[in-house]
Amino acid sequence: MIEHRTDPSAPATDLRPIRRALLSVTDKTGLVEFARVLSSFGVDLVSTGGTARALREAGLPVRDISDLTGFPEMLDGRVKTLHPKVHGGILHIRNNAEHVASVAEHEIEPIDMVVVNLYAFEKTSQRPGVAFADVIENIDIGGPSMVRSAAKNFADVAIVTSAADYSLLAEELAGNSGSLGHSTRWRLAKAAFAVTAAYDAGIATALESIETPSGAAVFSQENLPTTIRVIDPLSKALRYGENPHQKAALYTDGSGKGVANAKQLQGKELSYNNIVDLDACWELVSEFDEPAAVIIKHTNPCGASTGATVVEAYRRALEADPVSAFGGVIGINREVDASAAEEIAKLFVEAIVAPSFTPEALERFATKKNLRLIEILPAETPRVLKQVSGGLLVQDADRLRLSESELQVVSKRKPTTEELRALLFAWRVCKHVKSNAIVYARFNQGHGQTVGVGAGQMSRVDAARFGAMKAVLPLEGSVAASDAFFPFADGLETVARAGATAVIQPGGSMRDAEVIEAADKLGVAMVFTGVRHFRHG
Repeated sequence: MIEHRTDPSAPATDLRPIRRALLSVTDKTGLVEFARVLSSFGVDLVSTGGTARALREAGLPVRDISDLTGFPEMLDGRVKTLHPKVHGGILHIRNNAEHVASVAEHEIEPIDMVVVNLYAFEKTSQRPGVAFADVIENIDIGGPSMVRSAAKNFADVAIVTSAADYSLLAEELAGNSGSLGHSTRWRLAKAAFAVTAAYDAGIATALESIETPSGAAVFSQENLPTTIRVIDPLSKALRYGENPHQKAALYTDGSGKGVANAKQLQGKELSYNNIVDLDACWELVSEFDEPAAVIIKHTNPCGASTGATVVEAYRRALEADPVSAFGGVIGINREVDASAAEEIAKLFVEAIVAPSFTPEALERFATKKNLRLIEILPAETPRVLKQVSGGLLVQDADRLRLSESELQVVSKRKPTTEELRALLFAWRVCKHVKSNAIVYARFNQGHGQTVGVGAGQMSRVDAARFGAMKAVLPLEGSVAASDAFFPFADGLETVARAGATAVIQPGGSMRDAEVIEAADKLGVAMVFTGVRHFRHG
């Protein structure tokens, strides 16, 4: 009867000495320093390929894996650790007499620690123009096998898969005369299985999207995946969720891009709601190629504008609704300079997200200790996931942009050039407003600016009324965008009474003819997009 000692509830004082360590890493960050710590405790270092070379160059004594196995590395390094003398040394249970006798009979040396990180498969597979052969060659086989073996036998073996653990392990080894405790080995094992799970999921996801398995790897995002694999690791726990009674945490994809991976330069810890608002903010401000500023409150824009400069765009965004802007989140699609910082610093806001901040801007904001400054690298999000009871909803992200040539003028009066520009601006903003949505905007001094935003109303006519009610700037001569068609003429009549002279909407209602007739009676220019932009949260 084989005794299995894999009880994670065993006492934390159950120490295991580290006498032999196998090191084989792709990422060599901190490797030499950690190996020196191991060597200082008399640990026999065994290594492979480039890892062994790096250790020797640092003057450390190290044995090649072939010395352990009695078999050379072969097939361009594809086969080096897939050997009974490696896996037997890792997997045998130390207090199982049969196991101990078996490894002794076959002259298998125990391995007490495995230090492994895996080929950078995802990094390789995401490289533009990568050859299919390179994608396949970067599927690690021996590494995950050793990781799983060591993690399974965590009661006797320590598995180290992250350089971030080196310093903590060095401290524990020093405190325990070269040994590690059970709780540490258990923690490392759990992290190791998470690593192999994420690694395999990354491979499966990438290979599923490859259309042509030869030459250059052709990846396609056309079809939705047959399996959704969410493998993002925990980044940090948050104080709470949308409300204080809800627990929350942030998980990231590790790309270094997007809001989840953004760099916080100063200010209080980001809250759940801050992150949600920052994402909405960045998504909207990224719609524009020219300098733009957006002010978000509860994921809806209360002000948005473009401008010749960042400070001009910000002033115009604030002008649209200065009351709602108080305590909001600001998004800017250019570097924030000193003049913009001087203006923004006059208002209380929770956070600012931008690609960068000049040193002068950072100096100006430094007096506002609680203000969160977030520096972001843009990220493309191809799909949107929403959890529902019992599963997930998945859809392509709404990345559609319209040009003037794609609009269909359906009214007798054609919109003027200025109205057309204002309509396209309003349409881009409307896409990011919760449905039902009506956005009033104008084209002023060569740039778009919101005038009133009606968000999240249960009827379209109410959204039209609410947007007009919220307007601070004059509505006369503005344009209006509707995220979906007007089901009745009353919505169009409401925006016209408010002062809008042109309207952009998808069209497609059974009563389109009535709505067009109403536009012609009112002298309103109207264009159809043929595209709807519902946003339900």
